[in-house]
Amino acid sequence: MLAYKGFQKDLTCLGYQFVEKQWNRTEKANCRANGFHCAENPLDCLVYYPAWKTSVYYQVKANGDLDEDAVDSKISCTELFLERKLEFVQLLFAGLKFMVVNPKRRWSKIVRAEEGDADQGYAVVRGKNPRVCGKKEGDILVIAREKADSVDIERGAVYIIDGVNFHPGIWYDVNGKIVME
Repeated sequence: MLAYKGFQKDLTCLGYQFVEKQWNRTEKANCRANGFHCAENPLDCLVYYPAWKTSVYYQVKANGDLDEDAVDSKISCTELFLERKLEFVQLLFAGLKFMVVNPKRRWSKIVRAEEGDADQGYAVVRGKNPRVCGKKEGDILVIAREKADSVDIERGAVYIIDGVNFHPGIWYDVNGKIVME
C-alpha cells in the first residue's frame, strides 16, 4: 500500500532508526499502540510531524499486518519500505493530488475551508470559492476548488510566494488571480 511518513531528520521515529531502500520490520501493528505508523493522506503527516523545517517526509510502502485508524488516514504496519524522500513542496502537492483522487475522504486537520493564510510557512485551503494568502517569501500555498454541485475537485494549484509572481499579503484564488476583500 502506498503511504507517506514523517521522521526526524536522522530517519528516527519514536526511537526507532529506519533505513532507506530496504524493508523495516516489526512484530505487531496496532494504530493505538505499536507498529510502524504512516498515513494514506500525505497531509496527515503534518499532524504528527508539524515542524516541517526539522522533519523529513517519505513516500513509503506499507505491508504486512495493517491496522487503520478511525481518526484520520493513519495506518500501522509491520513492514515499511522508505521508497522516496520528498521535498516539502512535493509532500504538499501529493496532498493536493490525494484530495483530487479522493474528494469524499475526510479532510486532513491542516486543510482550511474557503480561506487561510500561511501561518507556518504554508497553507492548504479547499472550498467552493477558496482563497489563500502567504505572509512572506518562501511560503507555499495549496488551493483546491470544488465543483459547485459536489465535493469533487475541479481545479487545484500550488503557489510559492516569490515576490515576483506571487506576493506576501495578497489573497489569491485557484487561478492565481488576486482576490479583493
